Amino acid sequence: MKEVTTLNPQENTPETTGDDNAMDTQTVDQNAAIAAERDQLAMDKADLQDRLLRARAEFDNFRRRSEQQRCDYLQFAAMDPVREILPIVDDFERALKVETADRDYAKGVELIYQRMLDTLRKMGLEPIETAGKSFDPNLHQAVERVQTDEAEDQAILDEFQRGYNFKGKLLRPAMVKVAVRP
Repeated sequence: MKEVTTLNPQENTPETTGDDNAMDTQTVDQNAAIAAERDQLAMDKADLQDRLLRARAEFDNFRRRSEQQRCDYLQFAAMDPVREILPIVDDFERALKVETADRDYAKGVELIYQRMLDTLRKMGLEPIETAGKSFDPNLHQAVERVQTDEAEDQAILDEFQRGYNFKGKLLRPAMVKVAVRP
């Protein structure tokens, strides 16, 4: 059957007759299916791109975090050996406080102590100063509390054991005597 197309004068649109309507319906259905498939593929593509970007960002974060941990490890690798040497430093400080008749011996002990302390400082050891400071629980450990009116509340009266930082991190808190107002 031959298709005849005429213009409807009222609508000014082409009219089709016969089998053309069935073909148009089939073409429209195919076009709709193709458009739906295209839209689904576009959504899948966008989803995959989003997942790829997230995976890249996660990998970059992991790489930065690993690099930071490696740098921290290298920077603070000497922290444990220095912590193990601190009791020896304490022993030297106690030895220097003892009076001795042999001045050359005392001078030798002091030179060894200074040399060891200088080496530890080059590695990153920093003593925590307590003289004239107020008690800070982040830096000090209160071993003794003394009630007194002569000093300010929470003032450090005496240091029993020196505290140390290692490259800005607390290695050992200072053991101190703290004044408390009655």
